Amino acid sequence: MSRALFHLAFPVGDIAEAKTFYVEGLGCRLGRESARAMVLELAGHQLVAHLSEQTLEPQKGVYPRHFGLVFTSEQDWQALADRAKAKGLRFYQQPRRRFPGTRIEHATFFLEDPFHNLLEFKHYTHESAIFGEQDFTQIGDTSGEPAD
Repeated sequence: MSRALFHLAFPVGDIAEAKTFYVEGLGCRLGRESARAMVLELAGHQLVAHLSEQTLEPQKGVYPRHFGLVFTSEQDWQALADRAKAKGLRFYQQPRRRFPGTRIEHATFFLEDPFHNLLEFKHYTHESAIFGEQDFTQIGDTSGEPAD
């Protein structure tokens, strides 16, 4: 298969506010834009923010719905964490390490956009954990959830 790009469409309540979070805050590149949607580039992938008329409610915890990036460089992961802090983006979960000392150890943090979409950014200590390490059954955890 030739190189494919990932595409994700998600709801927002205000295009201008979404642009502030995703372009000015997160550092996405802005593509096409209309009054009801905008195309964003995030690490070479296409995100499309669509204006929703529905009330966008916060979900309780990070599961089952969130999206984000898996960094292959811990320095790039740290740079985004530092940028998010400097830009005042809302951390749903602060940067931390999950499953320390195991083959699935990874650094992670979650951001929450103004419309309650959750974004996870992580870096695995062992690259084999991205798609492998089938001997482990842990997929996510519930520690680090923000208090209600």
